[in-house]
Amino acid sequence: MRAVYKNPRELAMCLKDLVDLNLDGLMSYEKFELKVLKMVDVNEIYKNGNIEGKIAIVLGKERIEIIDKVIAERK
Repeated sequence: MRAVYKNPRELAMCLKDLVDLNLDGLMSYEKFELKVLKMVDVNEIYKNGNIEGKIAIVLGKERIEIIDKVIAERK
């Protein structure tokens, strides 16, 4: 898994896979949280407080809520 993605679709697919791995119980929540936070810090995922449109379309509402929860817990 790369940390920096220039293509928003590839970034969205990676985030989607991470969330799915966590939901399926194949990845611990702590490891999932670290990876998501690293990707959010390095890539421009949020614009004006919301996840960018192209990324949001691939992720879907449920996965966006999970990622937002991880970000909110960090603060």
